[in-house]
Amino acid sequence: MDLSNIIRPAAVKVVNNITSKKRLFQDLGEVFAGNYGLDSAAVTQALQEREGLGPTGVGHGVALPHARLPGLEEVVGAFVRVEKPFEFEAVDKQPVDLIFALFAPEGNGVDHLKALALVSRTMRDSATCAKLRANTDPAILHTVLTEGPATKAA
Repeated sequence: MDLSNIIRPAAVKVVNNITSKKRLFQDLGEVFAGNYGLDSAAVTQALQEREGLGPTGVGHGVALPHARLPGLEEVVGAFVRVEKPFEFEAVDKQPVDLIFALFAPEGNGVDHLKALALVSRTMRDSATCAKLRANTDPAILHTVLTEGPATKAA
């Protein structure tokens, strides 16, 4: 599994200001709808339901919201870099500015876990996060994400 197979260049977005998870999830719904043909409302609802089980803010300004959707054929992702970090109830209580969201097919647990582990490793790399925070061009951000040190999973 490779991040370049999970996230399309057009599914990388930079936004100026997000003030809530709800608004972020709505924006992600639009990104997934526009890039993968998913229903925007279903994406938003699935992310909100998953977040209700426990916050997906993993610390150091990073969040990894994820969920499963019926009818999906493969794991797909989207990345949002927020100019102004916002409160996300992260485990370290720090605001979030780097969000990598994943959706997996409903019955595909192995690929979902592999993808989540791959994204987690990538987003734990401090050099990768520094590059993501230093750039605002979505094409550069996609390159950083897909060519980082941890972009391949077994």
